[in-house]
Amino acid sequence: MNIKEMLQMVDHWVFAETDQHLDDLQKTIIEEISQGKTYKQIADLYGYHENYVGDESRKLFKILSEKLGENINKHNFFWTFERVTDHSQGFNVINANLNLCHNHQTSNNNNSNYHKQKSNFKDLTLAPQIFKFYNRETELKNLNNYIFNQNIKLISVLGLSGIGKTYLVKRFVDLNLDNFEVIIWKSLKYPKSLDLLVNDLLKISNVETYHGTSLQKNETYLQKSLDDKLKQLFDLFTQKKCLIIFDNIETIFIKEQFAGQYQTKFKDYQDLFTMITENDHQSNLILISQESCAEMQNLDQDLTIVKCLELSGLNDVDILTNLGLKDEDSWLKLVKLYQGNPLYLKKYISPLIKNIFAGKVTDFLQENTLFLTEDMKSHLREIFDRLSLIEKQIVTELSKFDQPISRENLRQNLDLSFMDLVMGLQSLKQRYLLTKIEEETVLFSLSPILREYVKKS
Repeated sequence: MNIKEMLQMVDHWVFAETDQHLDDLQKTIIEEISQGKTYKQIADLYGYHENYVGDESRKLFKILSEKLGENINKHNFFWTFERVTDHSQGFNVINANLNLCHNHQTSNNNNSNYHKQKSNFKDLTLAPQIFKFYNRETELKNLNNYIFNQNIKLISVLGLSGIGKTYLVKRFVDLNLDNFEVIIWKSLKYPKSLDLLVNDLLKISNVETYHGTSLQKNETYLQKSLDDKLKQLFDLFTQKKCLIIFDNIETIFIKEQFAGQYQTKFKDYQDLFTMITENDHQSNLILISQESCAEMQNLDQDLTIVKCLELSGLNDVDILTNLGLKDEDSWLKLVKLYQGNPLYLKKYISPLIKNIFAGKVTDFLQENTLFLTEDMKSHLREIFDRLSLIEKQIVTELSKFDQPISRENLRQNLDLSFMDLVMGLQSLKQRYLLTKIEEETVLFSLSPILREYVKKS
């Protein structure tokens, strides 16, 4: 279907709803959005103000939403258009009257009893199911902006374990299922080689869908080199709007080394991440990790190559709702005590308060201690064991202080070179275990929960 035919159909819908045909600006908006232009680019190209183009676009999509009975915006317009018109192989528009022309021809292969349909593939088998989503609306808007407005190819969602990274990305996916032709969620908790992972991804491009039945084509790509497979993968990324999510990225990094150092057998993941940013395609990759590497960060804010979305704790008492807790006036204090970490609060601390303190948060807080359950200690031990020897020395020293201290004071108390100290602090920042406070002198403090663990270990 060419752009002229598309404009004729949209004009038909708009006329049926408003008794008015598309004006020149509305036609321009559809034509340019189909070419991937942003509102700003359209405004600059035709001499309009960006806000005016945006307002007129939203008016047009509102008309189409009312006509078609579903919410339509610039992000899902073309997928919705294809889906609505998908049941026809062609159409004619004569005097603004739409005549669908069905194609009843059958194929000549062994599947001749099927009519080929547009295939949308969603593999969310390893994605979590979300029962309640907490206050991350700003982060959701950022993800939407990065992907649909800025077209950022590589996005990293980073933060402490349990802070809500995976839930945030899954919420974004749930809200945008119709905005991608392919969505694949891969967990690297038990990582596999890039070659095997690319095989999994290529299976998607190797499936055609016929009336809900998936038909596998030949798998000759399995015998190809990794370079050839990557070329085929990027052909898929170019032909289809894909969203790929890799969770638990930290597992491909080396334990007991500075953060973000790739294991030798997973070094080619680095090449994939670089290719994602450098190649021209229409797809997006989201990386979820407890620690960052160079490919996940863009220090030059003027360059829109990658985006890093760092999550901190939630300052939201809704975390504690429906958990059998009492004394709502004390909930915020409890949330702050455990740094707004949903995992710690929901899975470990709330059951303890419910079972031992009869749900009375005030009684628990009267103990005036940051209590760590055995499960929390085990969780923190895994984090601590990933640290390099230099980081462990820094963490152990920082755990002795309840107040932030300077780099100079740290160096006086540690037998570390200037370079080792700086690299260790940088690595701890990349793991989100260290807070930097910029005053007259730069100060550093350790996560209170980790500090308590190290002090008691």
